[in-house]
Amino acid sequence: GGNFAVGLVVFLILVIINFMVITKGAGRIAEVGARFVLDAMPGKQMAIDADLNAGLIGEEDAKKRRAEVAQEADFYGSMDGASKFVRGDAVAGLVIMVVNIIGGLLIGMMQHNMGFGDAARTYTLLTIGDGLVAQIPALVISTAAGVTVSRVNTEQDVGQQMISQLFVNPQVMILAAMVMGLLGLVPGMPNFVFLLFTALLSGLAWYLIRHKNQALVEQELTAAPPPMLQETPEASWEDVQLVDTLGLEVGHRLIPLVDSRQKGELLGRIKSVRKKFAQEVGFLPPVVHIRDNLELPPNTYVLSMKGAEIGRAEAQPGKWLAIDPGQVSGELQGTPTQDPAFGLPAVWIDSNQREHAQVYGYTVVDASTVIATHLNHLLHRHSPEMLGRQEVQKLLDKLGDDQKSLVEEVVPKAISLTVLQRILQNLLDEDVSIRDMRSVLDTLAEHAGQQKDPNELTALVRIALGRAITQQWFAGQETLNVMGLDAQLEQVLLQAMNGNGAMEPGLADTLMNQAQQALERHEGSGEAPVLVVQHSLRAVLSRFLRRRMRHLVVMSQAEIPDDRTLRVTTLVGGR
Repeated sequence: GGNFAVGLVVFLILVIINFMVITKGAGRIAEVGARFVLDAMPGKQMAIDADLNAGLIGEEDAKKRRAEVAQEADFYGSMDGASKFVRGDAVAGLVIMVVNIIGGLLIGMMQHNMGFGDAARTYTLLTIGDGLVAQIPALVISTAAGVTVSRVNTEQDVGQQMISQLFVNPQVMILAAMVMGLLGLVPGMPNFVFLLFTALLSGLAWYLIRHKNQALVEQELTAAPPPMLQETPEASWEDVQLVDTLGLEVGHRLIPLVDSRQKGELLGRIKSVRKKFAQEVGFLPPVVHIRDNLELPPNTYVLSMKGAEIGRAEAQPGKWLAIDPGQVSGELQGTPTQDPAFGLPAVWIDSNQREHAQVYGYTVVDASTVIATHLNHLLHRHSPEMLGRQEVQKLLDKLGDDQKSLVEEVVPKAISLTVLQRILQNLLDEDVSIRDMRSVLDTLAEHAGQQKDPNELTALVRIALGRAITQQWFAGQETLNVMGLDAQLEQVLLQAMNGNGAMEPGLADTLMNQAQQALERHEGSGEAPVLVVQHSLRAVLSRFLRRRMRHLVVMSQAEIPDDRTLRVTTLVGGR
């Protein structure tokens, strides 16, 4: 309208938007992009070389990819410099405006003899008009540079990207049409232009909505048929699920015990149990596979081996199990139960009773320790079942690093891997550690040529391991207080063994009852549950008596080291 003040304000607004917003942001994006691209170039080149060496791409593809990497680096480097030109163009617009105003004043006052006010009004108006005309292209160039450097690299070009992003959502068009319509209703504005754009944007929004709904209908029509109409696929080997060697299933209230995110300690306890078992017994037990089972009662857990249940009990998360070892001095308030590992009487108590329970003489453990102890007990009890051929072969491989000739002499020259597995299982069945594999193989190398029966070979191996077996039950004791057989009963058993090798039912019942009574008296005096018999009776008595008295240890006299003294304190069949 001929007012240079309004033009000056509009000019300054355009300059500020161009200089402070668009060119500054585009320059920063170009600078950072160029830096990142240059930093990533060595890695991209190495990746191309690796794919080429691996045969994943050919030589031509490698050359093409290298050229693309170099072109990308050149592009961002050029845009970094181009952003400086764009920024300089905005600065130049300000400088040119100042020069034009000063030059116009000088020309008007000196050449045309105009007053200062007339010259300032005339040439300032002309300068601002020229500046506005120059700033519009500069603003467009700056915007184009910003769009170019800020786009994400895809297979689409810039135009396709802009169209796909601008017109993907009809709500954008509806909002723009509403703004245009409001501006078109303002008096003094170019109403026709704004209302025309309102109509165009509204029509575009209607088209996008219709196209989107049509695409959804086509997608539903071309969707796959319902699962019930699909043909059932053929069964395959993928449907066969092998059972886990060791498994632990927990009810839903025990899940926090096995969840490390909820500070569950059971996983760490199980790892410690497996490590301790390997150090004590002599081989690594299988991994325990843990899963939740919503069909179980909330506080119940089930331990399984090869798909069959071997133990089941309940645990109370957040509570403590006070176990009565037999000499407590008080009673506790809680839920009575039994220790799942050893069957001792116990009580689940709250945390505030823990100190009282310890003062009374109870053994107090948390729920994770209860489950871990139960697992440890069952691992030892079922260790023969866990020792497979693969575990035996790993033991031989480990020993073969230092004793290769010994291993080769025994397996497979003297005995097969299956026979060795059976011998080791016999040892584990009677709680004998197999850590000393060298002594086991030495004994087998000496006697396997004359003896092939696994049970007889086991007896010979036990004699070789006699010192370790004795140490297990009588650590640091020179005199061994053990159980023994009454002389008359022993003679009867020898005659039965030398006859048909079987005991009469009456003799078997008498022996079992007298052995149980003797074991109770012997353990009542605080002695180890060890019965020492003649070598020829040991294997038969061990298999027979351990059916009911699992913790009874039956040793032969030949297994006792010469430097130990035997003292029979309890007789089976006598008083």
